[in-house]
Amino acid sequence: MSKEFDTMVIGAGIAGLTAGLVSARLGRTTLVLTGDVLGGQLLSIEKIEGFPGYADDIAGYDLCPLTQEQAARAGAAVAMASASRLEPSGDAWQIGTSSGDYTARAVIVATGTVGKELSVPGEALLRGKGVSHCASCDAPLLRGREVVTVGGGDSSLQEALTLAQHASRVTILHHGDDLTAQATFRERVAARPEIALRPNTEVLEILGDRAVEGVRVRDLIGGTTEVLETAAVFVYIGLKPNAALMNGRVSLDRSGRIPVDAAMRQLNQTGYMHNRLRMVAASLRLRW
Repeated sequence: MSKEFDTMVIGAGIAGLTAGLVSARLGRTTLVLTGDVLGGQLLSIEKIEGFPGYADDIAGYDLCPLTQEQAARAGAAVAMASASRLEPSGDAWQIGTSSGDYTARAVIVATGTVGKELSVPGEALLRGKGVSHCASCDAPLLRGREVVTVGGGDSSLQEALTLAQHASRVTILHHGDDLTAQATFRERVAARPEIALRPNTEVLEILGDRAVEGVRVRDLIGGTTEVLETAAVFVYIGLKPNAALMNGRVSLDRSGRIPVDAAMRQLNQTGYMHNRLRMVAASLRLRW
């Protein structure tokens, strides 16, 4: 594989694969760096609803290979490598990866996000042993057992609905008074008797030695604590940007994201980054 490309896309979720597809269709030699896993968070989503062109919804793990195949047909190459370094090199960029260095005239950073953690005792110890971020992966292993999800947004409720197809009871633990998920998911959850909602509840600790056995929680209204028995804890409390590669290269906002304008150009740019780095959103327009 050539080490020089017109366009290098870092990240192979739906944004990165779409960027690679459009770049290749524009006639640019294009390489998409996937990191360790092709597809990113798409792989853990059992059903993507409201996605244009799919009236009956589509699983993320189906959408990923379909988009990859489309990008490959357009001429985009894919490398199972992670970017570790991004440096200016004359009129181009040098990208250091786990499989060697590459050079590209333009770099599209589409590294996406990772799930936030609770940062409570037991979480790290029991990750993969009952602490999970993927209901579609682990729900079949929990048939007939009680589980909890943490969070009040779309992901938490959607995964609770997935879990309810297998678990005997699903309890949604939510820090706030009201759910923030869209009405569609709230209505579906309310219609499932095996799903219970616990608002104003904070997770203090995940219990268990070799596997999850329970969670210690606190009622934020009364201040009381108790232990809930559970076989698994699914954490969906939001996302944080996967922007470590850009530290020191561009300024980040308070959330760790790169602020951009409507043309996906970084705001308040300084120095050599001006007009050289582009972020990708729904569409891509390459200008040299």
